[in-house]
Amino acid sequence: MTPDFLVTHSGGFHADEVLSSVILSRLFPQAKQVRSRAPEWITPASDRIIYDVGGAYDPAAQIFDHHQRGAPMRDSGQPYSSFGLIWKHYGEDYLAALGIPEAHVAKIHAGFDESFVLPVDLLDNGAIDPSIAGPLADLNFPAMIETMKPVFDETEPGADDCAFERALAIARSFVEARIAQSAAKLRAEGLVLTAIEAAGSSRVLELPMGMPFRAAIVKAGADHMLFVVHPRDKDWCLTGIRRSDEGFELRADLPAAWAGLSNGELELVCGVEGASFCHRGRFIAAARTRQAALAMADLAVRDALNGAMAVSA
Repeated sequence: MTPDFLVTHSGGFHADEVLSSVILSRLFPQAKQVRSRAPEWITPASDRIIYDVGGAYDPAAQIFDHHQRGAPMRDSGQPYSSFGLIWKHYGEDYLAALGIPEAHVAKIHAGFDESFVLPVDLLDNGAIDPSIAGPLADLNFPAMIETMKPVFDETEPGADDCAFERALAIARSFVEARIAQSAAKLRAEGLVLTAIEAAGSSRVLELPMGMPFRAAIVKAGADHMLFVVHPRDKDWCLTGIRRSDEGFELRADLPAAWAGLSNGELELVCGVEGASFCHRGRFIAAARTRQAALAMADLAVRDALNGAMAVSA
């Protein structure tokens, strides 16, 4: 069934119905957005999808509310908002509509549900307190969406609907960017796994361009790798590999003697012609040529292994 109308409630809005509208308007661009609480609109019919209003959850009747008694819960016991329900039933079709390869749809659907949809559901239902974010509490995504609502004395007719459309455009850009990032990580994973296989026992992974690499290195069990080299614009990067997704500790730092040096000073200290920069945090360095970057990587590996041997001795 192709709906003619996408129906949600009128008045003030929250992130869950705005984000639901992002999904549905991509799938059904010809459908008219209707914001109403009138019974004739929030009663199920064959020409509409109703969400975040109507007091029922019935996918067969195309109504997806979560405010009623007996509202649906996830298998984990956590509550759905309308966004979670719409994502559950339409998320995979949405990803396909964005051009996500079929082989990646299920993984991106599950990952986006866990990292983006579920937090919106929990906040909307009061299942988590945004104050846990401390000073960032007012900068969570649902809170930012709600700042788009009209202020108290903005009373002209249609103000809520105009604000909803503005919020919808912003939410769409964030969702599509987040999905694009997830898709890019999966594309990168294939390239990185191929490069890991080619590198064999080398401590240095060379990639054809800058891309996310840590997840693939962990997936491949390439615990021996310490540094990554790849081209960047007109130069080459040498970077460390973080030990975990949280924090910034690396498997190995670049040599301490290089920290904060650039160009001639760095060349003099490391002995590599073309060495151009090393961050004082020792997590990234640059060189003017591939050969220089690889030479710096070899020196960094030697320095790291020698340091590890000294500690163990």
